[in-house]
Amino acid sequence: MHPTGFQISYREVGLLALAQAMLMTGTSLLISTSALVGRNLSADPALATIPLGLQFLAMTLSTIPASLFMGRYGRRAGFLVGVNLGIVGTLLAGYAVFMSSFVLFCVAAVLLGSFNATGQFYRFAAAEVASEALRARAIGLVLAGGIVAAFMGPNLAAWTRHLAGPEFAASYLILAGLYLVGLAAILPLSIPMPAQVKLRSTGRPVRTIAASPVFAMAVIAATVGYGVMNLLMVATPLSMEGYHHGFEDAAFVIQWHVVAMFLPSFFTGDLIRRFGLRRILIVGVLLNLASVGVNFHGHGVAHYWFALVLLGVGWNFLFIGGTTLLTLAYRPEEKAKTQALNDFIVFGTVTVTALASGALLSTLGWVAINALVIPFLLVVLVLILRIR
Repeated sequence: MHPTGFQISYREVGLLALAQAMLMTGTSLLISTSALVGRNLSADPALATIPLGLQFLAMTLSTIPASLFMGRYGRRAGFLVGVNLGIVGTLLAGYAVFMSSFVLFCVAAVLLGSFNATGQFYRFAAAEVASEALRARAIGLVLAGGIVAAFMGPNLAAWTRHLAGPEFAASYLILAGLYLVGLAAILPLSIPMPAQVKLRSTGRPVRTIAASPVFAMAVIAATVGYGVMNLLMVATPLSMEGYHHGFEDAAFVIQWHVVAMFLPSFFTGDLIRRFGLRRILIVGVLLNLASVGVNFHGHGVAHYWFALVLLGVGWNFLFIGGTTLLTLAYRPEEKAKTQALNDFIVFGTVTVTALASGALLSTLGWVAINALVIPFLLVVLVLILRIR
């Protein structure tokens, strides 16, 4: 039964936030290390970001079956399947590094991507235990679990980099333990399905939902926001290495980028309620453009740090804003297919940017990658200004 008025189940939101924290800790660790491990295990430097790209590809392809599975069997069942895939994936990734197997590392990335697909629905689960007036706050509080990841992920990679055997092998094995904590958070979850879903009402056709301006704007905001952020973030450790910055510097930059991504989540929902979705989305685009401007200005550690902080806050406004807007685009019985289509589009774009990031950096360079995202951001800005 959906809550009414100004209500929110903080117990469920807290459990989801803990699960989100463990998920994002793994994500930040993988972002900090995957390209470097991929370069070490592959013969061609251009293939360095392929494992991370495969992770995003698996996440994209898994979003639709994951959402439909949850629509039939419930959120908890889907989350449990996902976290177990994540545990297996981390163990396999550690084994692959020990065995110096690029192929096995790619297989592990696919399993981890499938886990991430289920974890992306934590934010939608939070929206389902809050009234409409507090959905943005519930979504933001769950995403705020990523603050833990900002400090644990990159630092865990740095501390365990040479702990045992080949570089980063121990990092992935230890990550399996953190995913067990996420499993413990999911077990007591209780998120009942709406009555309309239990009756298997199908609602409107997907094409009708997709044609609505609300759905279109929600998808565009989240897709461009996530795509731009991912393209620049994935390339950052490699770019910093090219300018002779050490791994510790890159880990520091990624750490504060993740802080900037999730710290605003504590108040983004309240900002949306006070100033409106449109203004928050506009600020998100402008912050992304400011990040690109900083990257044009220089290549010192401070430049990378400031640029990725701006990029992180911009992503937060666009992603939470887009997710909140999406919850207004469907009826309860249309939830599974609408969320599946949204995340398929969003993370399909993330996949493309992850796969292309290493190749674009090696062929075009850091400045050209930044210039490449400007037209996309300007198009989104114009659409937000024109669409009411």
